[in-house]
Amino acid sequence: MTGIARTLRVLATAAAALLAVTAFSPPALAVPEPRAPREFVDLRSVDPTVLTEMRYATAHTFMGEAVDGYRRPVCILTRPAAEALRTAQRRLVRQGYSLKVYDCYRPQRAVDHFVRWAKDLDDQVMKGEFYPRVDKSRLFADGYIAEKSGHSRGSTVDLTLVRLPARPAGPYVPGEELVPCYAPRGERFPDSSVDMGTGYDCFDTLSHTDDPRIGGEQRANRQLLKGTLTDAGFVNLPEEWWHFTYRPETFPDTYFDFPVDRRSVAGH
Repeated sequence: MTGIARTLRVLATAAAALLAVTAFSPPALAVPEPRAPREFVDLRSVDPTVLTEMRYATAHTFMGEAVDGYRRPVCILTRPAAEALRTAQRRLVRQGYSLKVYDCYRPQRAVDHFVRWAKDLDDQVMKGEFYPRVDKSRLFADGYIAEKSGHSRGSTVDLTLVRLPARPAGPYVPGEELVPCYAPRGERFPDSSVDMGTGYDCFDTLSHTDDPRIGGEQRANRQLLKGTLTDAGFVNLPEEWWHFTYRPETFPDTYFDFPVDRRSVAGH
């Protein structure tokens, strides 16, 4: 055997050995998604009668797209907050109403998505509905967007009231003509809520719970929601009629980032 032939044979043997090692090498392990602590539950496991319209799992948001981290339209909360909602729901059902949740636990990655969007001043696709009278450059200064959210601690919920029997919410069609969130109820997006004076996530001072311009039936509806939830242990954010936090919070100082997915709370 010539020297060249011997060299080629050695190289071929080495290449075959390398292929064999590669073929049987175990695949790189994927980094597992974080899961929720056991104190978190799917609201349906505590009270399946509360209606859900998890907006951030859809394109009908102030950004015009689904939000990072919302894998499924499921309301995840700390157990004490979920049980307090059950107490409020039982009281409201006797009066002919149901709660409907828009957002519950919110992962930090979703908040980061909000921040990136707010810094992109050219993206104003949904301005006509959600912030018609607010310059996008003011969203941080005016408090509509922040780098941290109480929702990420798990005891805060955005919600409204629906008259029973509940009607289905209207379908959102991306690209459809937008109507200001403070327009008369019959003109703005039909989401089945009673008339609260504005739609959900309306970046406008009319969304302040006790804004003096809101009166009559609209004010009565806000006060019914606020009074019922206050009695159940929640505290309202004065700038948003839909925003409530159960106190004391189970995790007052921790901002979680597990995805909104039933698997995050499986077995809880």
